[in-house]
Amino acid sequence: MNLKNQPDLPADNSYETERLILRPMSLKDGEFIFDLYNRPKFIQYIGDRNIKTVADAENYIKNRFMPQFEKLGFGNYLILTKEGNHKIGGVGIFEREGLEIVDIGFSLLDEFEGKGYAYEAALKVKSIGMDDFGLKKISAITSKDNYSSQKLIEKLGLKYQKMVMIPDDNEELMYYETLD
Repeated sequence: MNLKNQPDLPADNSYETERLILRPMSLKDGEFIFDLYNRPKFIQYIGDRNIKTVADAENYIKNRFMPQFEKLGFGNYLILTKEGNHKIGGVGIFEREGLEIVDIGFSLLDEFEGKGYAYEAALKVKSIGMDDFGLKKISAITSKDNYSSQKLIEKLGLKYQKMVMIPDDNEELMYYETLD
């Protein structure tokens, strides 16, 4: 499924919403990923990615994020505010081992939660996947105790389907899908 040569896509793969700029994660985001992925909420709700240094974060970007952009044309986007150009989080559509349908994921720095940024960014990424890349379905997974993510996923129009386990994760997760 190589869809990166789609017509009418921004040349730099960046997108805008009313308040945000979404651009592909790059190696220059290593310090930000190091910070975000080591926040207690990230570790609690998404998991410990074992990123202990900025170099680990850069390797994670190089080995996990960049290959998916090369292969599919979409992936993990950095969320920046238009006002102030602050790096506030990540949002993307991911090929995930154990899931048949690509899934949408998002995470924000704690200080930017509760302002509608995650929904605004995730809605745009959902549109990119479905409208620009022709995805028929998108899934999402979240932990049973992550109520804010559950609400956001449902607000995006995904419906709870079942509990799932994904490889290398011992937590049973709630699985959502867009409906036909």
